[in-house]
Amino acid sequence: MKRRDFIQLAGMGAGAMMLPMDGFTQIVDPSRMLDPLLDASQKKVLADVALNTTKSLGATYTDVRIGRYLNQFVITREKKVQNIVNTESYGVGIRVIANGTWGFAASNNVTTEGMKKTAERAVAIAKANSKFQKEPVKLAATPSYGEVSWKTPQTKNGFEVPVKEKVDLLLAANAKALEKGANFVNSQMFLVNEQKYFASSEGSYIDQDIYRIFPNFAVTMIDRASGQFKNRPAFAAPMGMGYEYMDGKAEDKILLPGGVTTYNKSYDMIEDAGFAAEQAKQMIAAKSVEPGKYDLVLEPSHLWLTIHESVGHPTELDRVLGYEANYAGTSFLTLDKWQTKKFNFGSKQVNFVADKTQVGSLGAVGYDDEGVKCKSWDLIKDGILVNYQAIRDQVGIIGQSESHGCCYSQSWADVQFQRMANVSLQPGKEQLTPAQMIAGVEKGVYIVKDSSFSIDQQRYNFQFGGVLFFEIKNGKIEGMLKDVAYQANSQEFWNSCAQVCDARDYRVPGAFNDGKGQPGQINAVSHGSATARFNGVNVINTARTI
Repeated sequence: MKRRDFIQLAGMGAGAMMLPMDGFTQIVDPSRMLDPLLDASQKKVLADVALNTTKSLGATYTDVRIGRYLNQFVITREKKVQNIVNTESYGVGIRVIANGTWGFAASNNVTTEGMKKTAERAVAIAKANSKFQKEPVKLAATPSYGEVSWKTPQTKNGFEVPVKEKVDLLLAANAKALEKGANFVNSQMFLVNEQKYFASSEGSYIDQDIYRIFPNFAVTMIDRASGQFKNRPAFAAPMGMGYEYMDGKAEDKILLPGGVTTYNKSYDMIEDAGFAAEQAKQMIAAKSVEPGKYDLVLEPSHLWLTIHESVGHPTELDRVLGYEANYAGTSFLTLDKWQTKKFNFGSKQVNFVADKTQVGSLGAVGYDDEGVKCKSWDLIKDGILVNYQAIRDQVGIIGQSESHGCCYSQSWADVQFQRMANVSLQPGKEQLTPAQMIAGVEKGVYIVKDSSFSIDQQRYNFQFGGVLFFEIKNGKIEGMLKDVAYQANSQEFWNSCAQVCDARDYRVPGAFNDGKGQPGQINAVSHGSATARFNGVNVINTARTI
């Protein structure tokens, strides 16, 4: 990589956290990002070279992933453009089973000769690994799908939108925040396109074209008299959709209790930046919370992170088994709890579904990275732990015969493994709005948007903060609070869930950068919910020290 390219990549700031750095990522001209490299028929010819090579060398299973990964980052601050970076990564990853053992190799040489050499190396690695394998790998059966394709539903391809249009939008949002009194503001636009071709020795040839978008900003307000400052991030959610998300349609705006406006399905960035400056000023003047027990009313833009950490991670089977502990630890949801068929994870209001097909979500794809057709399945049913998240070589451990379809790799250069699906709290069955929920709370706190958190290595004891906090007294919002965080353990917390609003309030926030594995990989995942109420939760004051 040239020094100039390295400096550009290193200068992406927060954007660098969203980019899988596989060692082959290159800066490219944005016009090249629209050029197709190979069509599906050409990829099939190359994939067959690898499949035939591995079979001739004794592999009993092979999958081939030809991937082209495009990323665009547009980053501004106040009235200036800080950086515009367009990247491309293109190559092939080949995974095999030989002598009952996994082997994996990858290359950016996507030619007939490159495929052959990479295939040979994958088999050689598997055979070398087999000397240490105690039991052969066993894969759950999956159908052969033949030649199929899937594409993210979208009406406007963000990569076709001129960079100038994106810059103008970001600078207009910055200007609105500055107009409302903000001292500092930075804004970003992240676009992702994963062009993934999967072929296996079982007869599947799957071509997928996946898009994601994440507009974001941070507005800072300073009170120079007191020396206090507050940051208010954007209320946008990263989404699995096209640039139509930036249309900001009036019907997609949602007025929340406390006079807060948020967005669903499309996003008005300029309007939100203005609100952010006003609310950051209110946050400075807010009353500091009194510690104690409160009923919490948690809005989806906040609750998604609590779901991610206390439900999503501990239901990953490799964590449950202790095979994986990097980044997020293992799990308190051990097999003995699941085997009882009656472990009380939460109240009867608590129903969690894992779903890789949810339209608009970050994790939405047609097929996972080992050729399994994606689906939805129950994790928690009426408060009871009923299942985990598992892939083809895991489900047999829990007596199941079908993969859940949640295998993923961040790039062609990384081996695929079990990753979190979209894990979502199902809306309540009875009609209930957030305003009606708050009307029934005597002493509580309403929390909007996620912030800092801490959770232990079994995903059990935790503490979560937020961005906007509103005091609830006798069914009414009395004003804004600050310095709020709540503490609980996962089982105690989800058993305190007393109500969940209905489907009208359901939204799917999430994250571009869920980390896992060693070497580390990132995954994009959403966690849907409606606003939910949790009774008698311990709230602390984060500004007070012992």
